[in-house]
Amino acid sequence: MKPAELRALSDSELLNELENATQKLFNLRFQRTTQNLESSAELRNTRRDIARMRTMLTQRQLAAAAAQFASDQSDPSDLSDDKTEAAKK
Repeated sequence: MKPAELRALSDSELLNELENATQKLFNLRFQRTTQNLESSAELRNTRRDIARMRTMLTQRQLAAAAAQFASDQSDPSDLSDDKTEAAKK
């Protein structure tokens, strides 16, 4: 699959595609072992597709974590007020 196609998928669809690609890779390796593999390039392409899918999932997880971190950060002016109040006590 092309990266643009992967970006259009939701997380659950992407996980489903990843599972399908992993199963396909297993079948291709089995065919290679039994010498029934027609195209060895399919192995490489499938491995690359799996890597793309895992990369997309990791990027989405990191973006979600960064968004969570940014929303957890309070306003810097609020922090300075807390410090001055603590210093007054």
